[in-house]
Amino acid sequence: MERISWISQAINMNIVNYYREVISNIVLDEFSLKIDDIKNISFEFPKESDLGDFSTNAAMVLAGKLKKPPNEIAESIIHSISKNPDIENVNIAGKGFINIKIKRKVWQNLVHKIIQNKSSYGDADLGNKEKINIEYVSANPTGPLHVGHTRGAVFGDTLSNILNKVGYDVCREYYVNDAGEQIDKLAKSSFVRYQESCGINSVTIPEGLYPGDYLIPVGDKIKEIYGHDLLDKEESFWLPLVKKISIDEMLNIIKKDLKFLNIEHDVFTSEFDLLNDGFVEKIFKELNDKDLLYEGETSPPKGSDLKEWVKKKHILFKSKNFGDDEDRVVRKHDGSWTYFMPDIAYHKNKSIRGFKKMINVWGADHSGYISRVTSAVNAVTDNKASLEVKVCQLVRLTRGSEVVKMSKRSGSFITLKEMVDEVGRDAVRFMMVTRKNDAPLDFDYELVKEQTKDNPIFYIQYAHARICSVIRKVSEEKLFDIDDKYLLKSEINLLDKNDDIELIKIVSNFPRIIEQSALYREPHRLAFYLKDLASSFHSYWNLGNENADFKVINKDDIETSRARLSLIRSVGITISEGLSLLGIEALEELR
Repeated sequence: MERISWISQAINMNIVNYYREVISNIVLDEFSLKIDDIKNISFEFPKESDLGDFSTNAAMVLAGKLKKPPNEIAESIIHSISKNPDIENVNIAGKGFINIKIKRKVWQNLVHKIIQNKSSYGDADLGNKEKINIEYVSANPTGPLHVGHTRGAVFGDTLSNILNKVGYDVCREYYVNDAGEQIDKLAKSSFVRYQESCGINSVTIPEGLYPGDYLIPVGDKIKEIYGHDLLDKEESFWLPLVKKISIDEMLNIIKKDLKFLNIEHDVFTSEFDLLNDGFVEKIFKELNDKDLLYEGETSPPKGSDLKEWVKKKHILFKSKNFGDDEDRVVRKHDGSWTYFMPDIAYHKNKSIRGFKKMINVWGADHSGYISRVTSAVNAVTDNKASLEVKVCQLVRLTRGSEVVKMSKRSGSFITLKEMVDEVGRDAVRFMMVTRKNDAPLDFDYELVKEQTKDNPIFYIQYAHARICSVIRKVSEEKLFDIDDKYLLKSEINLLDKNDDIELIKIVSNFPRIIEQSALYREPHRLAFYLKDLASSFHSYWNLGNENADFKVINKDDIETSRARLSLIRSVGITISEGLSLLGIEALEELR
């Protein structure tokens, strides 16, 4: 019999998936089915907790295939489920919906398992150590990172953390677009700043170049290396020298900006290197050998000079063969490459390095480019590699109701560093994943500086800090030993109130949230979950302010206090682990 396996049985802390597996195997055995037959079966927490701990629509989903009434199928499933020693009761609701309640000891035991395993809580082996390349940021090295880059940077880095957590071998990559017209503009802009650094104040920055003050240090660097030697040289002489310095200096700025957000890439791949070492030409020949190129005419790209395109023969890639809506030019009539050909070669380079799974994180202005690149990946890898593209929509900055647009530093855009300097790394990282990546996001400077429950990152940090404060207080007053090895000896069965169990249930959902965030590439699920967990913890804590029986720490009942401290310790571990995946520090004290 073909079996289904959702989790590693070694730790068995993913309660939701464990019982999903139990039920799935019962259904497979009971009705001699295959795994594909049950792929649409849901296994969820019910909307109302009094209905049970889990609900499944298995009987209704299978009714058509088995040609039996849902209730008859449900009765068969219930008969087998009831034999499991963890099950307290099972019942049918409506036309075949099955509600399952497990014994409290299962929930209670989870608290000790979390404390015992700590940082491995939420681990999974979904990736099975498969290599996956995640390319994100990849901003042109022509200026500092701005708010648009920030969202993609945080999304890509958080997704990398999550995929690593569930067992993928993740490579974080930055593609450096260090070739082309924009790099010439960068070098020419830097040369103007070099002239200024040499005392020539009569020069102005021509229209079309980069006017930002961030290039002043680049000009100073050029002077430091060459003195005044370049001033009387022809452009053909100084341009390649200034390009190299400008790119290096801008990449240093970009890396420092990313460091402010606790982001570091494993690999920086240079477009110039791919062109310079002949790799792009090599892949072009490969495509030609596969009969995937042809000479023809096409409409000019938006914004192009019509004279370069009208009645001219270009070399086109047959991207329509791979799902694109039209064939694309890779080499223009004058022999120069379009930007598309180096991109094709770059993705071939990734596949040669062993990446069969690739994820690119792009800004909203690149969404029209998706089909041609995915078609190219299929072509150059013979459909052996896959590319997913996740597009991050725009971020709107506000101060209350006022929209913020201008930057003191750049004169036009808000830089990443300016955001971090004002509100802090943690606030920036959290807010950038509070909405699904393909939805526009509002970032309110005033909200993220508030110390209220309306500010989600403060509310979550406050929950963790409060837990740490309770543990410190118990230690200072020497009520009992609070080391984890002693908490593992607590009488966990004393967590017998409904509120205890409901909080454990929310904690138990963490591995499932991680799994879903990974499978659907949606880090915002984790941000929402942590906010809900923090809210549930605060409510649980506040019960003790209303009723002494619910106090977490009660000096007159040490054993119950130790059990409840174990519970909130498990909450703290979960919050800390969740925040670490978001790249955020779990504060032990509020600053």
